[in-house]
Amino acid sequence: MGNKNIRFIFSSENRSRLNLYNMAEVKKNPFTKGLSGAVGDYMVFRRVGKQTFVSTAPVRNDEVSDKQMAVRERFQMATIYARSVDADPALKEQYESKALKSKKRSWYHVAMADFFHAPEIEEIDISAYSGVVGSTIRVRAYDIFKVQSVKVEIYSQEGTLVEKGLATQQTNQLDWLNTASVENAQLAGDRIVIKATDLPGNISEQETTYT
Repeated sequence: MGNKNIRFIFSSENRSRLNLYNMAEVKKNPFTKGLSGAVGDYMVFRRVGKQTFVSTAPVRNDEVSDKQMAVRERFQMATIYARSVDADPALKEQYESKALKSKKRSWYHVAMADFFHAPEIEEIDISAYSGVVGSTIRVRAYDIFKVQSVKVEIYSQEGTLVEKGLATQQTNQLDWLNTASVENAQLAGDRIVIKATDLPGNISEQETTYT
């Protein structure tokens, strides 16, 4: 097929997808008459009306990046979580109620969104903690659906665990109160570590230092 039989045209529609989309019109060539489809990985023949066009085969990048793979795996886990909700009538009812209140399309979308969003720890209030048994630490935490638990860990300046325990959710549904059960005379430099967990198992962690 000589050059006199080929006229190259460039598709502006596809330039954004490919660096150059070469397409040639085949004119009265007995070897290509009626051809349509791909020839190996090199050429693609297309028929438009009575005309036949030939172009280079598009180059596809089938390699998936680590980031893309992580997103896919995360989405698969979210789907599995949603299925587990569907198998638990009581839990599904809670998600359905949330969907109605938030005007979401369905419980399924609420469950999927819950899986992708970890709890938020807004505040750690240690003003009432004195190291005396019975003194308290208040944590404000929230989630798009529900905070399942809030754990409080207290470490000495040297890194030794002083005590740990689960905080109790208060009636306002936002605050969690932890009551000290171990005497702690040396407060300076102590680290108070907070871990908030939601129903899908997402964990948010935040800490503050006693000064």
